[in-house]
Amino acid sequence: MSEPTRWTAPKITALKGREKIVSLTAYDFSMARMVDEAGIQLVLVGDSLGMTMLGYENTLPVTLEQMLHHTAAVARGAKHALVVTDLPFLTYQVSVEQALANAGRCIKEAGAGAVKVEGGAFRAPTIRALVENGIPVLGHIGLTPQSIRAMGGYKVQGRKSDEADHLLADARAVAEAGAFAIVLEAMPSELASAITAAVSVPTIGIGAGPHCDGQILVLHDILGLYGEFKPKFVKRYANFGPEVRSALEQYRKEVSDGSFPGPEQSY
Repeated sequence: MSEPTRWTAPKITALKGREKIVSLTAYDFSMARMVDEAGIQLVLVGDSLGMTMLGYENTLPVTLEQMLHHTAAVARGAKHALVVTDLPFLTYQVSVEQALANAGRCIKEAGAGAVKVEGGAFRAPTIRALVENGIPVLGHIGLTPQSIRAMGGYKVQGRKSDEADHLLADARAVAEAGAFAIVLEAMPSELASAITAAVSVPTIGIGAGPHCDGQILVLHDILGLYGEFKPKFVKRYANFGPEVRSALEQYRKEVSDGSFPGPEQSY
């Protein structure tokens, strides 16, 4: 399949049943460029940057201005991937008008191609309003990190039958509201499979098993750049953390003992 000039929300939707969707997060120009060059179709500027880039305990403190700043950098680096930005906590929950204004800034000011909002059936009016106003929406159900206070932490969702039924209804409502795809986070693979079969738009899993239409992971997790913590659903494709620390320690040593810069680094 030839690479498109630019992935768009409709092109991502059209992949359902044809081709797996490959997604990753990115938060800056340099990493976005590499992710894009690897052929990743969808790049999410996740509010997970609160932890990976800003040192927060969770996503809740992240502001819209921070998301705009990082999204603009990613948009400059990603020439082909669809760039999706997270609407952070309390930037879309207060009212539909608030959601429209803030999502519009992500598109107009930061260059995003779509926004992501968390929530199920109760979020359908917001999703519908955004889509009707020309703003593509990536849905997100299951474990929704902006609701961890209510959920009691990062826990697998949908283990009980009534919870599974609720998530299935949520997925249908989000799809019917016009989302071009839905992230399914931290749920049993059987439930994710049932949801994938029940909705007409692609599902993108993170900790939701192999039966989704695509997968997404946090870039820092797969590269070993976020400490020793590794969720069960993450596969490490590299472990750069120790290598980076070793390089930095070697640099410190050589500067300290005077061996850097040497003749080859001097004019």
